[in-house]
Amino acid sequence: MLIKRSPNGIDLPFPSEITPRAVFENRRAFIRQVAAGSIAGGALLEMLSREAFAQGVNPKLAAKRNAALSAQDKPTAYHDATHYNNFYEFGTDKSDPAENAGTLRPRPWTVSIEGEVKKPLTLDLDGLLKLAPLEERVYRLRCVEGWSMVIPWVGYSLSELIKRVEPTGNAKYVEFISLADRKQMPGVSSRVLDWPYTEGLRLDEANHPLTLLTLGMYGEVLPNQNGAPVRVVVPWKYGFKSAKSIVKIRFTRDMPRTSWNRSAPSEYGFYSNVNPEVDHPRWSQATERRIGEDSFLSRKRKTLMFNGYDVASLYTGMDLKKNF
Repeated sequence: MLIKRSPNGIDLPFPSEITPRAVFENRRAFIRQVAAGSIAGGALLEMLSREAFAQGVNPKLAAKRNAALSAQDKPTAYHDATHYNNFYEFGTDKSDPAENAGTLRPRPWTVSIEGEVKKPLTLDLDGLLKLAPLEERVYRLRCVEGWSMVIPWVGYSLSELIKRVEPTGNAKYVEFISLADRKQMPGVSSRVLDWPYTEGLRLDEANHPLTLLTLGMYGEVLPNQNGAPVRVVVPWKYGFKSAKSIVKIRFTRDMPRTSWNRSAPSEYGFYSNVNPEVDHPRWSQATERRIGEDSFLSRKRKTLMFNGYDVASLYTGMDLKKNF
């Protein structure tokens, strides 16, 4: 059940003209709440106005599909993609992000780009949306836990941003830092990971055309539980490499220490490329369960090297079992 939790504890859906589809799944419960008289009229109008101002965006994103970079797989149902998530800032169960992420406020939002760059920038969400033409890319998503989805993301190649800031010759890696605000993210109070969540890529990986700076999915702005308002998507790597709710992008000389690698270095390497020949210490990575196709009679799919993407040239000469 996805709702917007307002500061005073009243559960409110967004006004219809600015609301992503997922919010309407709680519409009937909200109507019952109003009918029961638990929300006073004046407070209701005040809160609706506040929520509309806070969101301040049209949920629709105009984007032309990039067929050359899109998978031909059938996309996962929207409900499944927005209600089966890992986003530990909102809880560790798969349903927690959809239930708890209403506290996240995706506007106002800024992302600072800093470190080994000639032209550091701080961009708000409007600046990010206007930086390059938006594209829809249908990508396979493979979770390290052994399940997968197919999602039509909206964004543009991260390289568009990288060339704007002009990395120096010292820049070898790109670090992504997510928001860690206990007031907005209840899971940050837990000790499951060291906060803020950080991830990283080699500079050539970040510059690859497939690496997507992502601002939407299914033709709409990102739902809170999927990493609103801005994230990266790196389709040939396990899903945890695609940092969500990014507030800082830092270019570095040295390999950044990423959250899961700090937590369990023997299980989650820096590269974490999808590789059916390198098992997780506790389970096989040879097959996967496609969400939406997991009935009793459904067979697991064979996992493809690099999730089926042609990126092997990035790792020429590397031992991918050692550099997992």
